[in-house]
Amino acid sequence: MALNNKVLMIIAPSGFRDEEYQRPRAVFENADLSVTVASKGVKTAKGMLGMTVEVDKDLSEVAVGDFGAIVFVGGSGSSVYFNDQAALNLAKEAFQQGKVIGAICIAPSILANAGVLKGKKATCFSSEAGNLQAKGAIYTGEAVTVDGNLVTADGPGAAEEFGEKIVELLI
Repeated sequence: MALNNKVLMIIAPSGFRDEEYQRPRAVFENADLSVTVASKGVKTAKGMLGMTVEVDKDLSEVAVGDFGAIVFVGGSGSSVYFNDQAALNLAKEAFQQGKVIGAICIAPSILANAGVLKGKKATCFSSEAGNLQAKGAIYTGEAVTVDGNLVTADGPGAAEEFGEKIVELLI
């Protein structure tokens, strides 16, 4: 399977937003993309609305080069990655390798904190807009924003379109 057919979805150990995982994953699978789920320190992750997801890899075991896209799923739990060195390094490495990078809801702050949004157009859940701007991003306030290989979205209502934009960049 070609690298650009592989998507890594990074979810919080608990408190990820169910729809922000479920809807993009369905879009990826409908486009015949292979999905791998990574999280930190758990075999099963729990969503904010009660969904459980089996985790394929621990964040520490991820090799960015194995994937065409790296996607950070939002939800309140994703703040666990805001200052997590492994998550920030993954974002930086994916950016340096020219991978497609996605982040939805509050997760774009992970990208901002990793320094990959500097000078780039991006959106996010409104609570994180100030952080994105402070880290040099050009905040758009749109539901979904694409700038080069970066795809950001503002929340669950944009989850399907978010997934579709990532697919468009991969295919």
